[in-house]
Amino acid sequence: MMSRSATRMARSMLGHVVGPRYFSTTVARGGAATDAATIFRGHPRKLDVQKWMMRFSVAGNRNASTLALGEKHQDDEKAESGGSSGGAAAAGGNDNNKEIMSYWGVEPAKITREDGSEWRWNCFRPWETYKADVSIDLDKHHVPTTFLDKMAYWTVKALRFPTDVFFQRRYGCRAMMLETVAAVPGMVGGMLLHCKSLRRFEHSGGWIKALLEEAENERMHLMTFMEVSQPRWYERALVFTVQGVFFNAYFLTYLISPKMAHRVVGYLEEEAIHSYTEFLKELDKGNIDNVPAPAIAIDYWRLPPNSTLRDVVVVVRADEAHHRDVNHFASDIHYQGRELNEAPAPIGYH
Repeated sequence: MMSRSATRMARSMLGHVVGPRYFSTTVARGGAATDAATIFRGHPRKLDVQKWMMRFSVAGNRNASTLALGEKHQDDEKAESGGSSGGAAAAGGNDNNKEIMSYWGVEPAKITREDGSEWRWNCFRPWETYKADVSIDLDKHHVPTTFLDKMAYWTVKALRFPTDVFFQRRYGCRAMMLETVAAVPGMVGGMLLHCKSLRRFEHSGGWIKALLEEAENERMHLMTFMEVSQPRWYERALVFTVQGVFFNAYFLTYLISPKMAHRVVGYLEEEAIHSYTEFLKELDKGNIDNVPAPAIAIDYWRLPPNSTLRDVVVVVRADEAHHRDVNHFASDIHYQGRELNEAPAPIGYH
């Protein structure tokens, strides 16, 4: 029988070997077996324990973490390929080719442009870019007739007043704040339609995708204007507050009355068209510098390389006009007593 001191030593060595094996992704090294051999050397009564510890250490190395084995496997592949495998860049497509190794084999696709040059953006792909239809009618307006229409209209008008007071003629910051709100309805509507489709075991008619496309498009507006104007700390704090209030208010509105929710967004987009029109007037007067267009805008809207901020505002305003049409159309469907999935969704309507 093993003495009490030998038992304590064995338990201690088990902690060194078993611990990393079962509670860590680190490969168990051979150091534990070496320590065991040193401790038990010269103790004939403990020879069996020494042999057992050596055998356990070998098994531990053989059955080491799959993550570590995966890293070693990918390191070998990298060495064979000369380290030329593409790594995932940051969301904006920076030039730091830092590779993220993973056992799961989810390799970032190497995407190129039509001319063969590397695509620098991870937040959108070349097939998601488009040329905006700037010929769309910007003056269309839905005249409120019903009680819900009037309620939606005057709610939006009431929201415009504090915005005018706070931002005044700082249209760059105003655009950023506008887009942090404008990107919410599409996501909320798409999420609720998604859950409804699951509950009812029925298709959405493409409206889930259409609304999520709208939300993503509005978010790309924000990413573009972030390249032109950086928000101050109190503006960031205001975004937290406004987004939290608006998200929950719109969520409840959509649950109670989808037709009113879409009508509210339609009127919001009409106000966005007005704001961007004023933005263009300030650019034309020279009150705002007409700086070169951000690279992300040139790629997203397929603008000419020499485009300016004015060109960006023009295509963004066209996007808002399309969103206006989609949401007024969705509201009209509900007013006719029908479900959205009864009418084909305007997917890709830009």
